[in-house]
Amino acid sequence: MKAVHVASWTLAAVVSAAAGWAAFAPLSVASRDEPFEIPKGTWARRMAGNKVEILPNRIDLTLGLNDQLLLRNLDDVPQQFGPVLVMPGQSFRLPFEKASTYSFDCTAHASGQMTIVVAEAPATPWDRIQWRWNQFKKKTRA
Repeated sequence: MKAVHVASWTLAAVVSAAAGWAAFAPLSVASRDEPFEIPKGTWARRMAGNKVEILPNRIDLTLGLNDQLLLRNLDDVPQQFGPVLVMPGQSFRLPFEKASTYSFDCTAHASGQMTIVVAEAPATPWDRIQWRWNQFKKKTRA
Protein backbone atom coordinates (compact mmCIF):
# COMPACT_ATOMS: atom_id res chain seq x y z
CA MET A 1 0.00 0.00 0.00
CA LYS A 2 2.88 2.35 0.81
CA ALA A 3 4.35 1.83 -2.71
CA VAL A 4 1.02 2.88 -4.27
CA HIS A 5 0.98 5.99 -2.07
CA VAL A 6 4.55 6.92 -3.08
CA ALA A 7 3.77 6.29 -6.76
CA SER A 8 0.66 8.51 -6.54
CA TRP A 9 2.64 11.36 -4.99
CA THR A 10 5.41 10.95 -7.55
CA LEU A 11 2.93 11.08 -10.40
CA ALA A 12 1.24 14.15 -8.90
CA ALA A 13 4.62 15.88 -8.58
CA VAL A 14 5.57 15.10 -12.19
CA VAL A 15 2.20 16.32 -13.52
CA SER A 16 2.43 19.50 -11.40
CA ALA A 17 5.96 20.21 -12.63
CA ALA A 18 4.91 19.72 -16.26
CA ALA A 19 1.89 21.99 -15.84
CA GLY A 20 4.05 24.62 -14.14
CA TRP A 21 6.55 24.53 -16.97
CA ALA A 22 3.77 24.74 -19.60
CA ALA A 23 2.21 27.70 -17.80
CA PHE A 24 5.27 29.78 -17.00
CA ALA A 25 8.12 28.88 -19.37
CA PRO A 26 8.59 31.37 -22.22
CA LEU A 27 7.04 30.33 -25.52
CA SER A 28 9.41 29.77 -28.40
CA VAL A 29 9.26 28.29 -31.88
CA ALA A 30 11.96 27.17 -34.30
CA SER A 31 10.64 29.51 -37.00
CA ARG A 32 7.98 32.18 -37.21
CA ASP A 33 6.97 30.75 -40.61
CA GLU A 34 3.84 28.63 -40.98
CA PRO A 35 4.69 26.84 -44.26
CA PHE A 36 2.26 25.43 -46.83
CA GLU A 37 3.15 23.90 -50.20
CA ILE A 38 1.16 23.80 -53.40
CA PRO A 39 2.29 20.44 -54.84
CA LYS A 40 3.32 19.90 -58.45
CA GLY A 41 0.36 18.86 -60.57
CA THR A 42 -2.30 20.51 -58.38
CA TRP A 43 -3.75 22.63 -61.20
CA ALA A 44 -3.76 19.72 -63.68
CA ARG A 45 -5.54 17.43 -61.20
CA ARG A 46 -8.13 20.11 -60.49
CA MET A 47 -8.69 20.73 -64.23
CA ALA A 48 -9.14 16.97 -64.71
CA GLY A 49 -12.08 17.15 -62.30
CA ASN A 50 -10.36 15.77 -59.21
CA LYS A 51 -11.21 17.30 -55.86
CA VAL A 52 -7.86 18.54 -54.60
CA GLU A 53 -7.67 19.76 -50.99
CA ILE A 54 -4.15 21.01 -50.39
CA LEU A 55 -4.80 23.93 -48.08
CA PRO A 56 -7.09 24.09 -45.04
CA ASN A 57 -10.13 26.38 -45.05
CA ARG A 58 -8.68 28.19 -42.06
CA ILE A 59 -5.11 28.79 -40.96
CA ASP A 60 -4.47 29.87 -37.36
CA LEU A 61 -1.42 31.98 -36.56
CA THR A 62 -0.18 33.59 -33.33
CA LEU A 63 1.48 37.02 -33.14
CA GLY A 64 5.13 36.87 -32.17
CA LEU A 65 5.31 33.10 -32.56
CA ASN A 66 4.12 31.71 -35.89
CA ASP A 67 2.91 34.92 -37.50
CA GLN A 68 4.26 34.55 -41.04
CA LEU A 69 2.45 32.58 -43.71
CA LEU A 70 4.87 30.95 -46.15
CA LEU A 71 3.41 29.63 -49.41
CA ARG A 72 5.62 27.58 -51.74
CA ASN A 73 4.32 27.07 -55.27
CA LEU A 74 5.73 23.75 -56.49
CA ASP A 75 3.06 23.53 -59.21
CA ASP A 76 3.64 24.15 -62.92
CA VAL A 77 1.32 27.17 -63.11
CA PRO A 78 1.16 30.51 -61.27
CA GLN A 79 -1.13 30.67 -58.24
CA GLN A 80 -3.00 33.75 -57.07
CA PHE A 81 -2.98 34.54 -53.35
CA GLY A 82 -4.77 37.79 -52.59
CA PRO A 83 -3.16 40.48 -54.76
CA VAL A 84 0.01 38.40 -55.29
CA LEU A 85 0.77 36.09 -58.18
CA VAL A 86 3.13 33.34 -56.99
CA MET A 87 5.00 31.96 -59.98
CA PRO A 88 6.01 28.27 -60.29
CA GLY A 89 8.97 27.51 -58.05
CA GLN A 90 8.57 30.72 -56.06
CA SER A 91 7.69 31.26 -52.41
CA PHE A 92 5.66 34.05 -50.87
CA ARG A 93 6.00 35.09 -47.24
CA LEU A 94 3.26 37.20 -45.66
CA PRO A 95 4.01 38.51 -42.16
CA PHE A 96 1.13 39.60 -39.90
CA GLU A 97 1.47 42.38 -37.35
CA LYS A 98 -2.10 42.68 -36.08
CA ALA A 99 -4.43 40.13 -34.52
CA SER A 100 -7.48 39.83 -36.75
CA THR A 101 -9.30 37.59 -39.23
CA TYR A 102 -8.17 37.94 -42.85
CA SER A 103 -9.82 36.58 -46.00
CA PHE A 104 -7.92 36.09 -49.23
CA ASP A 105 -8.73 34.92 -52.74
CA CYS A 106 -6.63 31.84 -53.42
CA THR A 107 -6.54 29.86 -56.68
CA ALA A 108 -4.81 26.93 -54.95
CA HIS A 109 -7.75 26.49 -52.61
CA ALA A 110 -10.73 24.43 -53.73
CA SER A 111 -13.24 27.11 -52.71
CA GLY A 112 -11.13 29.95 -54.08
CA GLN A 113 -11.03 31.53 -50.60
CA MET A 114 -8.81 31.17 -47.57
CA THR A 115 -9.27 32.56 -44.06
CA ILE A 116 -6.33 33.34 -41.81
CA VAL A 117 -6.99 33.97 -38.13
CA VAL A 118 -4.17 35.74 -36.30
CA ALA A 119 -4.49 35.60 -32.51
CA GLU A 120 -2.70 37.63 -29.86
CA ALA A 121 0.26 35.94 -28.21
CA PRO A 122 -0.84 33.97 -25.12
CA ALA A 123 -0.60 36.32 -22.15
CA THR A 124 -1.73 34.26 -19.14
CA PRO A 125 -0.38 30.95 -17.85
CA TRP A 126 -3.61 29.19 -18.83
CA ASP A 127 -3.40 30.68 -22.35
CA ARG A 128 0.17 29.35 -22.69
CA ILE A 129 -0.93 25.87 -21.61
CA GLN A 130 -3.75 25.93 -24.17
CA TRP A 131 -1.41 27.21 -26.91
CA ARG A 132 1.12 24.46 -26.21
CA TRP A 133 -1.64 21.83 -26.19
CA ASN A 134 -3.00 23.06 -29.53
CA GLN A 135 0.49 23.02 -31.05
CA PHE A 136 0.97 19.46 -29.81
CA LYS A 137 -2.37 18.38 -31.34
CA LYS A 138 -1.49 20.07 -34.65
CA LYS A 139 1.87 18.29 -34.85
CA THR A 140 0.45 14.88 -33.97
CA ARG A 141 -2.26 15.21 -36.67
CA ALA A 142 0.33 15.89 -39.38
